[in-house]
Amino acid sequence: MQKSLFRRVLLASVCCAATATPVWAQEAQETVDENVIVVTAQNRAQDVNDVPIAIDVVGAEELQQAGFGSMNDITKISPVVQLNQDQGTVKVTVRGVGTNSNDEAQDTSVVVNIDGEYINRPQALGISLFDMDRVEVLRGPQGTLYGRNSTGGAINFITRKPGNDFGVNATASYGNYNAIRFDGGVDLPLGETAAIRVAGFYDDHDGYVSHPAGGGFGPFPAYAAGRTDDNKAYGGRVSLRFDPTSQLSINIAAEYADREYTPQVFAAADLNSGGRAPAGPGCNLNGYTRVATAYAQTLCIPNSTNYLASINRASYAAPGFGLGKVGDSTWALRGRLAYEFSDAATLTYTGGYRELKGDPNSLRTLPISYRSINYEFTADTHSHELRLNGDIGGIIYQVGGFYFKEDVYSESCFGLPIGGPAGTCLSYFGRDVSSESKSAFGQVEVPLGETLTLVGGLRYTDNSRKAVYKNASPFGPGAPDSALLGAGLARKAFSSLKFLSTLNLAMSESKTTWLAGINYKPNSDTLFFAKASTGFKGGGFDSVGNYKPESNTAIEAGWKQSFGPAGEHQFNLGAFHYDYKDLQVSVLLDTTIGGQTFNAGSAKIWGIEASADIKLSDNDTFHASFNYLKAKYGELLAQFNVYTVPGTGTDLNGIGDLNPTQAGVQQPNFAGNRPAFSPSFIITAGYDHVFQLGSAGSVTASVNTTFKSSYFTDFYNYRDGEQKAFTQTDASLVYKPENGRFSVTAYVKNIEDTRPLTYGSFVSAGPDDIFNWQFGTPRTYGIRVGVDF
Repeated sequence: MQKSLFRRVLLASVCCAATATPVWAQEAQETVDENVIVVTAQNRAQDVNDVPIAIDVVGAEELQQAGFGSMNDITKISPVVQLNQDQGTVKVTVRGVGTNSNDEAQDTSVVVNIDGEYINRPQALGISLFDMDRVEVLRGPQGTLYGRNSTGGAINFITRKPGNDFGVNATASYGNYNAIRFDGGVDLPLGETAAIRVAGFYDDHDGYVSHPAGGGFGPFPAYAAGRTDDNKAYGGRVSLRFDPTSQLSINIAAEYADREYTPQVFAAADLNSGGRAPAGPGCNLNGYTRVATAYAQTLCIPNSTNYLASINRASYAAPGFGLGKVGDSTWALRGRLAYEFSDAATLTYTGGYRELKGDPNSLRTLPISYRSINYEFTADTHSHELRLNGDIGGIIYQVGGFYFKEDVYSESCFGLPIGGPAGTCLSYFGRDVSSESKSAFGQVEVPLGETLTLVGGLRYTDNSRKAVYKNASPFGPGAPDSALLGAGLARKAFSSLKFLSTLNLAMSESKTTWLAGINYKPNSDTLFFAKASTGFKGGGFDSVGNYKPESNTAIEAGWKQSFGPAGEHQFNLGAFHYDYKDLQVSVLLDTTIGGQTFNAGSAKIWGIEASADIKLSDNDTFHASFNYLKAKYGELLAQFNVYTVPGTGTDLNGIGDLNPTQAGVQQPNFAGNRPAFSPSFIITAGYDHVFQLGSAGSVTASVNTTFKSSYFTDFYNYRDGEQKAFTQTDASLVYKPENGRFSVTAYVKNIEDTRPLTYGSFVSAGPDDIFNWQFGTPRTYGIRVGVDF
């Protein structure tokens, strides 16, 4: 405790002494040309059309209009981003690359930063974001400037900074599902060189999925009707900007956010009831295929079943344990300090510390009558970057170093309602993981005449990770029930358990990633670029042992074109090819052990992307995008979850060796399957029209639609894990008076009321064989009022 307190005080002192680069948001506001969008994707302020990266940028006004309030809303502003949600944990996929595990030793595949603070835990992404100035979504590996775990891309959240003048902004909205959202902020100048901004939010809505009364198991009575997928969150941030001289700029921010919710329980098909089991002695019911025929048992996989079609995605039965409840809280301190020696050299320090904590005894209910209890979860992270950049004779450079440290501790129980009033843990897991990453990087842009620029970059990364994994399983007669393991005594109780197995794990790795590119800019409105780059994601542990890091070699080319008066139209075209080695793929195979991660031998991904923004008139704007993705595994040796036909032998859950009678392991190969959440087509279109009302102001009507072709939710590519093609359309009307000081918005999102799959998987657990699903947000609508002065 004293050590933790000392570390926090020390880090707070460092961050208060050194924090924040020049305020890029203000630079964007001061730009004369309203068509220029300033971004900081390459660690400096640039016109987005000069950045040789496929990037989506959304500013504060667009974020407000989209109703952006959390990571769950990222697809509203960047449709190529796919979200995989597993009972409140948000996982991100870009261009077919993502993380489908929330294991304590698993990292994200898409780097997420808030004002430069590196966010690594998927759990943290589920807590609401607020008071954003803009969001930048970078597609493709960003291994040179963003380092490890950026194989799929990077998402930068830039918060609103204190302004030079006193100002107040606020929005309040109400919608269906009793949705209430409030956001607000106040800028308070402190003389001519400093200012403070205080901002906060409150978000509350009822659950999106209803569950009729019923269920119950053993000593547990039937539960009352209820709803899941609700949310109640709040948070606040205090930001300080201090510019004591024209050369020195400091930003400091401290924030806290808290969330309590009932995770969306899984819809489920019990394959052992309702006539769903394979008939007879073989796998001869429509939809099943026999595998591993060398075994005495008859083993089946539900690769072509069609039980999802009968699920009502808005209302379905909850598990026998009823509904759960989960809480998370996080606080963070971060900042930047920048000192400009001259145009040739600016030194910048960025630092951040975050603590993420789960509420004790957070409960997630699972089909059919299982439950998962998190008795303890904490994640402490801090990251630091020191960077020198500048312009010497037209050569733009940056060099620096990065350090990241994370400590994660968790204890959880997978249990059944038997053996005691609180049920019994079938498996008890303890995870104590410490990760460290150090890197040095450099990038240079060298002009070759007036129109050509060569770009080169290198980054060397050294990772180390150690962990203690403790498993208590199985629990025999007289095992302690869940109540004896909770109540804040989890560590003590766990250390005294019998049947304890301990894995002391350690690994280290180093990797050099690189970037080589050429940019051709014949005029101020045109950019052609081509580049080759690499990225990698660190290795880790699962409940069995180590898995290797994954790496990506990417080739990409693009064209960015502004045209029309003052560059008011924009067209972008790009193509890319990824060559993945050791791609990490995770799956739950054995509930007594936990999830396992496999390294795919190879994966090929390529695609074409195009977008256009056309100003049809002073009052009319059209925008559209087209994205094609071709993705498949070249080799993936993994395991099958299997259904064992009763009466054919001992029940098995997972098979990793198809023929144990032969020498060597004969693993199933899923080569040719598509990675999860990789639709072949994503197409968007939108139209905005402004009705001018003279001195009364204006009304802006907007409609936006997104089409996504079918995709699978895991690498097995089973029929019941496939989301069919769908569209989602949003519309809004925004009224603003002539002075623009306030606005009134009426909105509707997902007019079609489509609830696409966000999770789908077959699980074999002990005697149970279950297909599980979770779904996206339904149609929502409401009214939003905003003020800004």
